[in-house]
Amino acid sequence: MVSETPIREPSAQPVDDEVLPFEVAPLDLRGRMVRLGPLLDDILNRHAYPLPVNRLLGEAIVLTSLLGSSLKFNGRFILQTKTDGPVPMIVVDFRAPDSVRAYASFHAEQLQDGMSSGALMGSGHLALTIDQGAGMNRYQGLVAMHGGGLEEAAHEYFLRSEQIPTRVRLAVGEEFVSGAGPRHRWRAGGMMLQFLPQSEDRARQADLHPGDAPQGAEIHDIAQDDAWLEGQALIETIEDIELIDPALSSERLVFRLFHERGVRVFPTQPLRARCACSRDAVQNMLKNFAPQDRADMVEDGKIKVTCEFCSSAYEFSPQDEAFTSEAPVPEGKAD
Repeated sequence: MVSETPIREPSAQPVDDEVLPFEVAPLDLRGRMVRLGPLLDDILNRHAYPLPVNRLLGEAIVLTSLLGSSLKFNGRFILQTKTDGPVPMIVVDFRAPDSVRAYASFHAEQLQDGMSSGALMGSGHLALTIDQGAGMNRYQGLVAMHGGGLEEAAHEYFLRSEQIPTRVRLAVGEEFVSGAGPRHRWRAGGMMLQFLPQSEDRARQADLHPGDAPQGAEIHDIAQDDAWLEGQALIETIEDIELIDPALSSERLVFRLFHERGVRVFPTQPLRARCACSRDAVQNMLKNFAPQDRADMVEDGKIKVTCEFCSSAYEFSPQDEAFTSEAPVPEGKAD
């Protein structure tokens, strides 16, 4: 007896800080949609970033949540940029199954109103790292960046590293709520759509341009599958306001896009803002420094360490037993 998938109306209840996986079987499409609210507020409000930096970091958090939530093991997915623009570094750390933390560095004097995400980052590279845990190899994909945004970089990553036809949409916005005085909140949303047909022939793509082909050489070309052309056309119709609209549920947006073909949703995955730092972890890190190096860190009689991710501050005394009990290395011997 074959059980049928139950059919129901899409939920009208918007829920923030969760990922909704979905499938459009007639088009061989799989996707994920993420909506962020309090989680994004929690991360961004821990820092005094200017508005453009908050928007860019919000996009990076959305992209990392889309990619990291697909991990099937208790590892980490890390997004990091290193570029020459006003925002030279972004780091977003996703720890499966649900924890996100992030920070950015920036040059305040180079920031200008209205700068695009690509202009804020400039040229450099994007690194996407999968850490499977102790004793396991890390996998890292690098994408060159030349003034494009994170959506463009994600497309390039999947084209060159995963060779999976993929489209990504990201949006970040501010919400002002009245009541006992205006109140500001951050919102973000994103969708990732991938073409995953059973037949490898249908998923074939043109070879990447070699870069040094002689002039007049024939360019390898493969027509895109009609199902993937339709999927791309549909996801491109999404407007930013739809991705962050607090009154529009993820299920309704997915249904709005794909109802003509039929869309199936799967259980959602909740997300939370959570940093992995702790006093013990920071203390163990400091113990790895040579005593003289720790002595150079002392200010006003204390060693002060601030977590870049969550801005938590930790203070230690140079006379802490954890430091003073370290056995000295005997003369004539070295580690």
